[in-house]
Amino acid sequence: MSVSRVRVQRDTYVDSVLLMSVTRAMEEVAGVAFASAVMGTEANREELVARGVEPGALAEVRANDLVLAVVADDPGAAEDALEAAQRRLAGERPPRAEGAARAPRTLDEAVELLPGANLALVSVPGPYAAIEAHKALSRGLHVLLFSDNVPLEDEIALKRRAADLGLLVMGPGAGTAWIAGVGLGFANAVLPGAVGIVAAAGTGAQECMALLDRWGQGVSAVIGVGGRDLSAEVGGLMARAGIRALVEDGRTEVLLLVSKPPGPAIARDVLGSIELRPAVAALVGLGPGVDAPEGVVLARTLEEGVRRTIEALGAPAPPDHDGLAARAEAAARALPAERRAVRGLFSGGTLCSEALVLLGEHLGPVHSNTTKDPRLGLPAPPAAHVCVDMGEEEFTRGRPHPMIDPEPRAERIALEAQDPTVAVILLDVVLGYGAHPDPAGVLAPACREAVDAGVAVVAHVVGTERDPQGLAGQERALQEAGCILAPTSARAALLAAAVALRRPELAEARP
Repeated sequence: MSVSRVRVQRDTYVDSVLLMSVTRAMEEVAGVAFASAVMGTEANREELVARGVEPGALAEVRANDLVLAVVADDPGAAEDALEAAQRRLAGERPPRAEGAARAPRTLDEAVELLPGANLALVSVPGPYAAIEAHKALSRGLHVLLFSDNVPLEDEIALKRRAADLGLLVMGPGAGTAWIAGVGLGFANAVLPGAVGIVAAAGTGAQECMALLDRWGQGVSAVIGVGGRDLSAEVGGLMARAGIRALVEDGRTEVLLLVSKPPGPAIARDVLGSIELRPAVAALVGLGPGVDAPEGVVLARTLEEGVRRTIEALGAPAPPDHDGLAARAEAAARALPAERRAVRGLFSGGTLCSEALVLLGEHLGPVHSNTTKDPRLGLPAPPAAHVCVDMGEEEFTRGRPHPMIDPEPRAERIALEAQDPTVAVILLDVVLGYGAHPDPAGVLAPACREAVDAGVAVVAHVVGTERDPQGLAGQERALQEAGCILAPTSARAALLAAAVALRRPELAEARP
């Protein structure tokens, strides 16, 4: 019979990277069935109870507390795991060298140390993020609001205030920006160039900047405005401000706007505000009802948006995707007849949305599966087509984003491969600053087990050779695990549909 043990550190905030490291230290102890280092939010407490932790041990835990929780075979293993967690916490926080300057603990202290700064990156728990962002605006700073779980009303208030002050609030949940040649958040190492990107889509921005780099072009800036910016409630406040900033900067020759389709009224407003021509709007899954002003080209996938942008630059066209149909045919031929379903397991929300649209056009209904278990996820109904964005807020409350910690996706791959109806597992692997140093290395063993079980694994790596992880090495690790690699996120979705339907020609269809 298993036992659970909990240690609580009051008013101790720990970032998601360290939480991941401490969790791994506990999991490595023999006899541990489950371990987790999390902040003591209500949602995290519910998850710990669901995984076997005694509710009474969490009764006095508050949202600001660090919780170390273990479920083990016996009390000794549980205590050993908690001690391993304490050692990891101590080891990851080296003592400050004698005479070294103390790191600033407040925004005011940071501004005093760097008085010429004009941008603040805010990454604190969502309930407190708006307060810090308002402080930055009061100091005349633009804000990259990396935090998620920020209430919509706080976002609206922040962006209205920023617009009045002539400042940018990028976010919340702004995973990507590239300003003055510096990547912020989850950014890729790319060439400087003439394309300015304004994106209500973090991984959508990364896909576009990485494809531009791969096809010989560069970016002047990337301004991520948060996934809700083009909603009717927010009204595209920062998208319009970002577009103005790129026009005034003078280094942008072609503007690329990236988003899910906004409502027609917001679309007309934002598209009409684009003063720079030519411009491209990649509105993922764009349907009827949105018209573009003269000089603005509409695209419905990220790949098409990048191709149209390169065309607007007058640069050579990117290569065609020859050979994908042959790969799809070989994979389909190896599948048992009963395997027909596609399961997409994504770390990028925009890439998941794009896959939902493209798969739906060929496979019929595709479900967006959600679950209350952020570490693993629940199996989908048999024979259902499902795409899961494991970077959604419900999966990341108090836990690392899947781009930081790929392990939960590896566990989910193994789980889905056990379903005898699954034909294809579809993955994105996102590289860049802030991401795991070797995501393919974590995912590859699970991919190999899935392939050996008779499942095709289709993957697309978002990144460049200059990224810390290195594009070629990451792709090679996945190929050696038996994955079929696609050159773009849109092409990966079509390749998955081609294999599941046994229609290889779909792999080379126009996305």
